[in-house]
Amino acid sequence: MQNPRQSYVHRGDRARRWSRIRKTLLVVGLIAAVAILPRERPTEAIASAVPFISGRSDASRELQQQLDAARGELDLVKAQLQRADTVMMYSSRYKIGADLAGSIYDIALAEGIDPELGFRVVNVESEFNPHAISSAGAIGLTQVMPSTARYFRKGITREGLFDARTNLRIGFRYLRGLIKDYGGNVKLALLVYNRGPATVASLQARGIDPRNGYGRLVTKGYTGKGVID
Repeated sequence: MQNPRQSYVHRGDRARRWSRIRKTLLVVGLIAAVAILPRERPTEAIASAVPFISGRSDASRELQQQLDAARGELDLVKAQLQRADTVMMYSSRYKIGADLAGSIYDIALAEGIDPELGFRVVNVESEFNPHAISSAGAIGLTQVMPSTARYFRKGITREGLFDARTNLRIGFRYLRGLIKDYGGNVKLALLVYNRGPATVASLQARGIDPRNGYGRLVTKGYTGKGVID
């Protein structure tokens, strides 16, 4: 093992100690110089000390700025690591590529949807198949109907809904709106998402329970509130 007294770290510690000692000696010397100056010239003594004090103040501010920047960079790295861990967890759980898992995670957050709910919806709706088409004509990962999609993005084409990121943005935006419209009732919002607002309203008007098990399937074991404030 290398002698610690010859190591880089030890040399650095010794240099820092000498630096602190030199600064302390400068301060002591300044105080001594002020003390022996003639009493009739205190103003000049104080004036001569100002540049030194000001210099230390500037250095302190610069050091604080560097520390703040370092903390900001550390927070960013922590956030990136946390995202990577979460994306890999979802990728492993659903056996999908990290790219797709990352898109679902990021877009869910951007649209205000709890990523956990976002993954559950995509899993039930399309089993993560961006080319999925339902018998009713719903398209893509979130199984959005073209007529519904045009409400959120004018001019969107049927082909455009096969783009994974576009489909996720529209589907999650629609779902968030439904959760808000139905007072945070996630299961009811999911039911409307799945069956359509007109169908649910028509069944309810006739006294028929519109539930078809979809909301229970998506939210089994889920304890979140669906949206991110």
